[in-house]
Amino acid sequence: MTNKKIPNSKDSFPMIDATDHAILMHRDAHFGGLFSIMLPYYRDDGKGVQVEFKISRIEQLAVLEEQLKENLAAAVLSAHEAHRVADAIESYRKLRDIYEINNPSTVLPRLIADLILAEDEAEEEIKALVAQKNKAVTPLIDILKQEEFYDPLFPGYGQAPYLAAKTLGLIGDKRAIIAIFEAIGKSDFFVDEHLCDTLKQIGTAACTFLLQVVKSRPLNEDNIKAAIALLNFKNEPGVADSCFELVQKLDVHENEFLSSYLILICAGLQEKEERAEFIKWSLQPNLPRHLLADVQAVKGEWNDYSQVTDQFEQ
Repeated sequence: MTNKKIPNSKDSFPMIDATDHAILMHRDAHFGGLFSIMLPYYRDDGKGVQVEFKISRIEQLAVLEEQLKENLAAAVLSAHEAHRVADAIESYRKLRDIYEINNPSTVLPRLIADLILAEDEAEEEIKALVAQKNKAVTPLIDILKQEEFYDPLFPGYGQAPYLAAKTLGLIGDKRAIIAIFEAIGKSDFFVDEHLCDTLKQIGTAACTFLLQVVKSRPLNEDNIKAAIALLNFKNEPGVADSCFELVQKLDVHENEFLSSYLILICAGLQEKEERAEFIKWSLQPNLPRHLLADVQAVKGEWNDYSQVTDQFEQ
């Protein structure tokens, strides 16, 4: 994005850049367009704080806006950016409207809104939804399917899918498996890690689904996502064996990411003979360097079988 020079701004203030645009959008979406509300929230390290937004820069923008006597967002945001802010504000309005209706039909929607709008770890909100059991599954899945909830600009600061997945894991309904799997990769590593943990909580049904996906053809991103999630199941019967069988069939040079995760899952191989066969396979010529590192990581989990690995390397 091209930097924009604000008319009459003093030389002590850098030009407005892409991060400044994001700060202004964040302010307008979550803090009523007021730096006076945003700054205390950031100084208190609130849930929605974006690590790339420096407090010092927010303070500079607040001073600049005061000096110019002009709303910076109105001056610099593009029509598209302003539209995204308007969409986020509208999303807040829809959630808050739920609280205006007080009848039995709104109990579950209110609990969902509570979860999205929670400003902490949402332990009580999660507990309340878990108490609803299977009735809560569909609206929680809806959170995972709505792209806006992965966006920090919208209610929940991008963390609503993580909270929804955590709740679904505690409920344990297998109807959530596909939606949780499809959500992997939509957000950051933090959310993906919790999505994989949720699949582990659901248990056998999730494991069976992931094994089916990781073996599917043609190979695509779903195979990699399934392998990532299967890391949590590596010690379950048959998982490591299946993944070792699969990695032996791959051209590891063409499928390095998938091969990497499959190799790491092989740490779950239990029998001495299986582990010896894995080490023998790993000694093939020209195995990519990063896959050799994965092999070493697997061996590091096999301290009881050091004699088995050593016999192939003498």
